[in-house]
Amino acid sequence: MVQLIRAAGVIVTAAFVFSLNISAGRQAPATAPAPAAAAVSKGERHLRNIRKLTSGGENAEAYFSADGKRLIYQSTRPDYPCDQIYTMKLDGSDQRRVSTGTGRTTCGYFYPAGDEILFASTHEAGAACPPRPSFERGYVWPIYASYDIYRAKADGTNLRPLTRTPGYDAEATIAPDGLITFTSVRDGDMEIYTMNADGSGVRRLTNRAGPDGGPFFSYDGKRIAFRGHSLEAGKELDDYRALLKEGLWRPTQLELFVMDRDGANLRQVTKLGGANFAPSWHPDGKRLIFASNEDDPKGRNFDVYLINVDGTGLERVTFNATFDGFPMFSPDGRHLVFASNREAKAEGETNVFIAEWVN
Repeated sequence: MVQLIRAAGVIVTAAFVFSLNISAGRQAPATAPAPAAAAVSKGERHLRNIRKLTSGGENAEAYFSADGKRLIYQSTRPDYPCDQIYTMKLDGSDQRRVSTGTGRTTCGYFYPAGDEILFASTHEAGAACPPRPSFERGYVWPIYASYDIYRAKADGTNLRPLTRTPGYDAEATIAPDGLITFTSVRDGDMEIYTMNADGSGVRRLTNRAGPDGGPFFSYDGKRIAFRGHSLEAGKELDDYRALLKEGLWRPTQLELFVMDRDGANLRQVTKLGGANFAPSWHPDGKRLIFASNEDDPKGRNFDVYLINVDGTGLERVTFNATFDGFPMFSPDGRHLVFASNREAKAEGETNVFIAEWVN
């Protein structure tokens, strides 16, 4: 979730200009300039030919289609008050809004065939953005109960819900056979579930106190990586549960875990401390790529890291002085897409970048 990057003081600002009640799939393609070359920071030996695909606003969580030809991502732009879902080609062209233009959306993903998408949205609860939480209790992240997961054609038409359970349902990704994994609080805690491509056959995979979420299938669909923080009885657990009842969460301590697609063989990958999130897989199935504030003593700056699934071989990938996160490899492993504040022209500007991957 984009809100996670605020956890350590990296602030993303939104343009609150209301333009509501626009139907999905009816927006003309957004024009986009040719992708601008971006500088490779010292130490970024795995990245070559970095290109900026978006320009201005807040753009993040860009994920490849199964054929590696398109990206789906979320964006806050002057025309909309909070995140909407867009798709584009790998050169940044043919940017199209595919969500309704109302409510708040998050976590878009392509179905394996590429002709359909899914994403989470609050639009059925109201056209306006859900209210932002007060920070009187420190940094907290809203877990909007109005989020449900929707399925649509790739152009945003034929939109229909996959979840109807009260409480937060979001953060979905899809295996090659169509099985969906997602995060939900339907049972009173933040847990990971799976369901069939049509929303049937819901199954709970995790069952421990504390926030488990952000599940991401391996490219063969056999395993799931996720972020989590297991809590023992005590003040921290009490605080977590009290906030959860208010639809809030404090995402400052997170580690990475992997498990089989049925929830078996759950094991911890990182033991870094701080906030480690947004894990996705290398196509070889042996490594994870993720965002972490591991190398910032103040915990404010995030970079992209690579690690073996057995917890060995931690390697820093990006070395920019601003936020880098939400990384994903292309299906052939030749490119890496990620979100970054690098080369921002305004405070809080976040863009989608793509780079050739150098082994």
